Amino acid sequence: MFHLIATYFRLGALNELQYRANFWINLLQSILSLLAALAGMSVVFYHTDALAGWQPMELLALLGIYFLMSGFISTFVQPSMERFLQDIRQGTLDFVLTKPRDSQLLVSIRRFSIWSLTDVIMGAIVLGIALYRLNRGVTPNQLLAFLVVLAAGAVIVYSFWLLLATTAFWFVNVENILVVFQSMYQAGRWPVSIYPGALRIMLTVLIPVAFAVTVPAEAIIGRLDGPMLLASLLLAAIIFTAARAFWRHGVRSYSGASA
Repeated sequence: MFHLIATYFRLGALNELQYRANFWINLLQSILSLLAALAGMSVVFYHTDALAGWQPMELLALLGIYFLMSGFISTFVQPSMERFLQDIRQGTLDFVLTKPRDSQLLVSIRRFSIWSLTDVIMGAIVLGIALYRLNRGVTPNQLLAFLVVLAAGAVIVYSFWLLLATTAFWFVNVENILVVFQSMYQAGRWPVSIYPGALRIMLTVLIPVAFAVTVPAEAIIGRLDGPMLLASLLLAAIIFTAARAFWRHGVRSYSGASA
């Protein structure tokens, strides 16, 4: 499996290298997005010393994780899901389904956007600066918890995207649903605790932005408790299993291009 992923990533990288101007475009977009987020934070902390219990550098750490996860989505998840939707519309998904490998795996690794790694790099830099400015140090337990919940968050985001994309077997044009998710993900720039009850529940349960951004941020700054860590792992297992089952059901329902 890992050899196959590496092969597709290498092919995707070679394809992306044909358009090197995209690197500067993505870098500029990342910088502008970061500056806009920092401007919003500066306005908030001009009027208050803390936001729902979050200090400025703690919120900066959360912002770094937001960019890390955004880069993961833009690099590894979104391009392949968009290619999948394109295959559904054009009737070319048959070429994937007839290959002697797991169809979900093939659909999930067919396209990468390596220039979107600028968001990952930007997020890592911002997170590093925030942790340095916090001047607390990160214990091994904090680091381990952070890596675990960050991986769980990545699984949750991927599975959620797959669930949405799989509906294309019945509805074909589902790009608008993905746009809605992207819009809701913007709320991840802030901790979910600042939002009203109904919206907080939506961002935690229905659209699990909290587990992708807020929970890893709580882990790295030492706020995460055991139950929330277990909840992240449990949700990742549940939503991945559900996405897998839904994918298989969708493939069985797919009639193919020749129908």
